[in-house]
Amino acid sequence: MKTVEILLYTLKPDTGHEFHQIMQDMSVPLHRNVGMDVVAYGNSLHDADSYYLIRVYDSLEHLEISQDEFYRSDAWRNGPREAIIERILTSVKSVIKLDDISINSLRQ
Repeated sequence: MKTVEILLYTLKPDTGHEFHQIMQDMSVPLHRNVGMDVVAYGNSLHDADSYYLIRVYDSLEHLEISQDEFYRSDAWRNGPREAIIERILTSVKSVIKLDDISINSLRQ
């Protein structure tokens, strides 16, 4: 079983397209460069200003260590951090356990 983090964002009006470009071009590659497993991300089908990000970790401890390193890094702080944060109105996080078969069905 893996630890799966699901992040749901409500974005400021009319920023969904810009947010996705920042995620696609800067943030997700940065996540992957530090070894984070981003399995899916994008705008919601029902609303371009609703967004999801799904990341997978080996354990809850792995999640905590990875995120501590990532969010304290200069690459994040001097990179897409401000552009992302300024477009988010609300953020909801859930952490669950899933097996590999379920995780593979999430992959983009």
